[in-house]
Amino acid sequence: MRQLIHDLLKWQQQAKPVALATVIHTWGSAPRGVGSTMAISAAGEMLGSVSGGCVEGAVVEAALSVLESGQPRMLKYGVADETAWEVGLTCGGSIEIFVRPFDPKQLDFWQEDQSIAVGIVLRGPESVLGKALLLNEDGRSIGALTGDLHARAVGHLQGAIQRNQPAQVVYLTPEGDPHPVEFFIHLSHPAPTLIIIGGVHIAVGLVSLANTLGYSTVIIDPRRGFGNPQRFPHADHILNAWPDQALQAIKLTRSTAIAALTHDPKIDDPALIAALDSPAFYVGALGSQKTQAQRCQRLLEAGISAERIDRIHGPIGLDLGGRRPEDIALAIMAEIVQKFNAWRS
Repeated sequence: MRQLIHDLLKWQQQAKPVALATVIHTWGSAPRGVGSTMAISAAGEMLGSVSGGCVEGAVVEAALSVLESGQPRMLKYGVADETAWEVGLTCGGSIEIFVRPFDPKQLDFWQEDQSIAVGIVLRGPESVLGKALLLNEDGRSIGALTGDLHARAVGHLQGAIQRNQPAQVVYLTPEGDPHPVEFFIHLSHPAPTLIIIGGVHIAVGLVSLANTLGYSTVIIDPRRGFGNPQRFPHADHILNAWPDQALQAIKLTRSTAIAALTHDPKIDDPALIAALDSPAFYVGALGSQKTQAQRCQRLLEAGISAERIDRIHGPIGLDLGGRRPEDIALAIMAEIVQKFNAWRS
């Protein structure tokens, strides 16, 4: 959803009605995961995907019907269905997709740099069917359900954020009503950020790889000869400051990765101390096994607990066997992607 925001804002300015199609369930080898979202305008334009191209055409038709009627719809496509073959879902899996009108008032909420728990009413009274309730890490919400249903839904959304539970379906039973409301919850995290300590040669290739994979990139190096726009024209931010000071000015979140690459304890160690006290999903440091052992000893002597030090991936990167700066950059990025996907799932 977040990658669609820029274009959705344009559609909002043009007053285009929008429907959202969200993958609710998958079975077998379905091409897109639960929570994948596609936006469809009343003109039939689409953003994102729910199946990698297999059923998008059929979903667009359904979305146009939803926009016309205002009534949400549940769609299901599987390899055993004649419709699935007609629209192209022949990968051996099946998917269930919920299509609903989108409330443009929620766009500002989506632009915040926080994880968001999204709750959608899949089945229930017409008054709440298709309604979405969003909750961020700070506990602020947008969207409203009726009566105590709202409080119960918020409680489940809070739990999903705390447990980092990617997707679930819960059943909410309002007071005095024996009929449960089916409530689908999934999480949306901000685009990941890679903070690189040291504008060294490896960092040049690492920024390029990170950008390709959708990471925001930050170079921190007090040495202007290493950290400058000429050397890193594609970095999103370059900070010429000591890392401990620079990291205090950056909001480190669970979507942040930090890679210390200078080999200089005066620069790397303060950065690692700050990183280890943050919720960053990845902290890595360049160097051999011997260098890592020496680094750990220095951090222990600085009062950092062994448990926190164990968070450091060192030597940094997966062992891909390469020794060129570009090979090392690839090894680092591969490990970051591996850890991010493990955390997100």
